[in-house]
Amino acid sequence: MKVKTVSMPLARALAIEPPKKEKLKKPSFFWNTLVRALSIPELIATKFTYTKTRMEKVKGKPCLILMNHSSFIDLKIASKIFYPRKYFIVSTSDALVGKKWLMKKIGCLPTQKFTADATLPRDIFRALKELKTSVLLYPEAGYSFDGRTTTLPQSLGALVKKLNVPVVTVITEGAFLRQPLYNDLLLRKTKISASVECVLTPEEIECKSVAELNAVIQDKFSFDAFKTQAEKGIQIDEPNRAVGLNRVLYRCPACETEGKMQGVGTRLVCEHCKKTYEMDEYGKMNALDGETEFSHIPDWYDWERACVKKQLKEKRYSFDLDVEIAILCDYKAVYKVGGGKLTHDENGFTLTSETGELLFTQKPLASHSVNADFNWYEMGDVICIGDRKRLYYCFPKQKDVVAKIRLAAEELYKMRKAEQSNENE
Repeated sequence: MKVKTVSMPLARALAIEPPKKEKLKKPSFFWNTLVRALSIPELIATKFTYTKTRMEKVKGKPCLILMNHSSFIDLKIASKIFYPRKYFIVSTSDALVGKKWLMKKIGCLPTQKFTADATLPRDIFRALKELKTSVLLYPEAGYSFDGRTTTLPQSLGALVKKLNVPVVTVITEGAFLRQPLYNDLLLRKTKISASVECVLTPEEIECKSVAELNAVIQDKFSFDAFKTQAEKGIQIDEPNRAVGLNRVLYRCPACETEGKMQGVGTRLVCEHCKKTYEMDEYGKMNALDGETEFSHIPDWYDWERACVKKQLKEKRYSFDLDVEIAILCDYKAVYKVGGGKLTHDENGFTLTSETGELLFTQKPLASHSVNADFNWYEMGDVICIGDRKRLYYCFPKQKDVVAKIRLAAEELYKMRKAEQSNENE
């Protein structure tokens, strides 16, 4: 999948005014039906099935649908489960580029991911309360890197409390394994299923605290695709299953060198110490020589997080990256504006352009995570920062830094939040 791009001088791109807020309109039944029809072939190919629990409590009522975000098939799954129910879809702004009219017809509510967007809760409230229309929200916002839940915003419980409508969760199984983000979204042969459950009714919401609501949702969003694959013996024998795995497993556990891992075929090789790991047909990593430090990919990823956290505490973490910059200002195109520098350290992000016309900073407390993606619209691995007015997509020229930066942004946020709480005591 690609997005429309236009090369443009930076000054001209910065002068583009953001699109004006539009009045909410109910999703089109015709376009939703078309999406449903177009989804059928892939759902048949994956032998998609789903189960329902307590869904009688939602019948005839608008609800908030919370779905985990694993791959591009997610929207097709939702169309199968909820059709002919109308629902808005909270989506990233870039999804509307070049096709705003269509995305609006199917009910997209655009937002800038991982930025402070005060208008989004108001839009969700209007959709549910005034238009009596359900809302589909992917609370993780970003795709999973390691097959587990990405960090959920703590503001979610407060939103649920304010809306006070039934909350439905949709948790998929197999979607990540079919098309993991690190693997250049190559399709694999595997079945997909989903569990659909009304986890909270308005009466249950009223008697729970925000913390308790967050705990209910977090419990439902506790999954591990690689663990499930191993336990259920789900065989994936594609010969390219380790391609791109270095994006996630960027640090060698043998020599602790970063950025030298290379996923080739079914193997992950450290180009520094030459240690080689084989990814078997059940998602397990096995060293071909010597100790297997981490057979479970999420354990390897957790170790990388711990290493990043230690570097932050010891004030040894920093990146100073040469990047290509693209800017999202409106829905007409993504504007390529040339090169620059992106730095990330304990003070947050700083982005500067080669021309000196751009200086943008983003503090650690701006978001609980950062918009990070692999091979974004086939343009490259990306780190995106920004605000309500515009987003800055930064494509590093250095290999395999995106996952580490996401981990660092999440750990920095936790550290600053903890410091803030201590100061307020």
